[in-house]
Amino acid sequence: MIKKLTAIALAAAAMNAHAGNVLVVLSDEATLDLKAGKTFQTGFYLNELMQPVKMLQDAGHTITFATPNGKAPTLDKGSVNAMFFGGDQAALDAHHKLLEQLRLTDSANSPVVSLARVEQQGYGKYDAVYVPGGHAPMQDLLSSSALGKVLAAFHQDGKPTALVCHGPIALLSAMPDAKGFTMKLAQGATPTQPKWIYSGYKVTVFTNDEEEASKGQLGGGEMKFYPQTALQKAGLQFSKAANWQGNMVTDRELITGQNPASAALVGKELLARLQK
Repeated sequence: MIKKLTAIALAAAAMNAHAGNVLVVLSDEATLDLKAGKTFQTGFYLNELMQPVKMLQDAGHTITFATPNGKAPTLDKGSVNAMFFGGDQAALDAHHKLLEQLRLTDSANSPVVSLARVEQQGYGKYDAVYVPGGHAPMQDLLSSSALGKVLAAFHQDGKPTALVCHGPIALLSAMPDAKGFTMKLAQGATPTQPKWIYSGYKVTVFTNDEEEASKGQLGGGEMKFYPQTALQKAGLQFSKAANWQGNMVTDRELITGQNPASAALVGKELLARLQK
């Protein structure tokens, strides 16, 4: 019995020795502005947030949740569906229960902090950053100067930077003029391709084909631009798999996933990077 307890203690110590602090960045927004003044109710996708978060927690890592302004994020109710968990209702229930235990979406009790607070604490305390999808990042994260500072710091230090589905649009925040670039995209103009920290990086993101196939959920509305187009115009090397198939692309510190089915792949890669 003593030997068994000692082995368990040693295993726990070994896990803690590799434990890191992961910054998970979500959007403050609950709607996406569409063309013609229309809006779309959105938020983060359950599996895209919670599959990697559960993996990280189970491995002993500490997680800090943040949004640009420190508001409690919004769950996209359309993502509470077993199809995003391979049809496994038990997996859906387990991840949804964990989300409720974390109280992320509880505006009165959410543990979420602002990115200004993250900067104040110092980026050096974090070992990796993760940005899940849902359409919400296309409303604010793509041009958040506060997030741009985070990404620049992680890029400089070569720390794992993981993003999935619509999350990779947040990379644009690290541009010298993210607001100007995205404004031109929204206007249908062709922005000048910038030279920036991710120029030439290989990435993936929710594809134009997937956007077209799922645009019915917008209730007749139309997005101002698609993330694939935006990243390609920004000078990134884009690649994709078939619609709805899991696909992950890695390039230096970046880990990007194409769609909801890619969240688990991105989570596993992030875990592997943290163990090195």
